[in-house]
Amino acid sequence: MCGFLFFFTAYLIGSVPTGLLVARLCGGADPRSGGSGNIGATNVGRLLGKGPGLLTLAGDILKGMAGPLLAGWVAAGSPAAPAFIALAGAGAVLGHIYPMFLGFRGGKGVATAAGVFLVVAPLALVAAAGVFGLLVYRWRYVSLGSMGAAASLPVAVILTGAEPAYSLLAAGVAALIVARHRENIGRLRQGREHRLGERRAAGRAA
Repeated sequence: MCGFLFFFTAYLIGSVPTGLLVARLCGGADPRSGGSGNIGATNVGRLLGKGPGLLTLAGDILKGMAGPLLAGWVAAGSPAAPAFIALAGAGAVLGHIYPMFLGFRGGKGVATAAGVFLVVAPLALVAAAGVFGLLVYRWRYVSLGSMGAAASLPVAVILTGAEPAYSLLAAGVAALIVARHRENIGRLRQGREHRLGERRAAGRAA
């Protein structure tokens, strides 16, 4: 029961549509109506500019951190604490991707997952962030960097000696993030994926 409560609480926090709230506060259009139709930081930044994009990124990271931090605080000293924290992390990512407040149609989970692993396995996150940075620097595709970082995360978690529960969490999150990028994979193959710095106000091509 405790595990479910941690999961569901983190899911509710993860479901908060940061990108949509930022767009409304900034007086911009609903990010679901342009670009990729995604509520994540990349699409918000492309449609509304760097400032709103960074605000969305920060909000998505913070909501990923909130659930695991809460679970770790409540379950401190319990042998089950790593499992509870992992469940909260899973709930946060699933909440962002499948938010109950937006008809279960949300973002791709990258920034929220970063927030989760900033709490549970920060050294592994640094390694994955390095992979992201290298890939984006070389090819300027945020989607490629995101998938590369996600794929490297489970290996990094294991190599840094994190709890086994966090390794399982990393594997599940990585698979989910890559699956959520299936449209990007198709566009990368066709040479139609937008590079970092390109800005489109309409259409659903990115």
